[in-house]
Amino acid sequence: MSGGIEINKIAGAVFLAGIIAMVAGLTAEGLYTGSISEKEEATKRGYTIEGAATESAEGGAPAAAAAPVDIMPLMAKADVKAGEAISKKCTSCHTFDKGGKNGVGPNQWNLVGNHFAHNDTYSYSSAVSDLKDKKKWGFQELSDFLSGPKKYIPGNKMSFAGVSKPEDRANLIAYLNTLTDKPLPLPK
Repeated sequence: MSGGIEINKIAGAVFLAGIIAMVAGLTAEGLYTGSISEKEEATKRGYTIEGAATESAEGGAPAAAAAPVDIMPLMAKADVKAGEAISKKCTSCHTFDKGGKNGVGPNQWNLVGNHFAHNDTYSYSSAVSDLKDKKKWGFQELSDFLSGPKKYIPGNKMSFAGVSKPEDRANLIAYLNTLTDKPLPLPK
């Protein structure tokens, strides 16, 4: 007789575990989608990272990138202090002081007006180091790069999504231009 009770206890435990698993699954689905009904359209979840690629209105592929912006008119009215504030986003990977150490990315002292792969103590990706003697970091080149580093130089190591607002890029570039012994003249 006691063997039958033990089998009933085991069957009851398995049955209870199944009910708990089912309720937990339904609860998790309800919390994630906001509904346990499969017929309701799921709402977009999470948050958008500024500068990251976004989906088109149809919900398909990312929207087409805008044409490059001529940064020179914005450089004429750029705000160095605002650019310094924007550069705080960059301090997790870059340093900005003269003779400063490299971080995940290279030190940014003396960047503006210098050749690509300007910091000889940093190990750049081949995508950037191949451009060392071919290009310089002018205002427009920096703007195009900062709008989308991976798009401007495919294969570079920088994982930053970019600075989407041209005014913010101009301010940041104006600040970076001060980080040298010989800043380039800003357009009038």
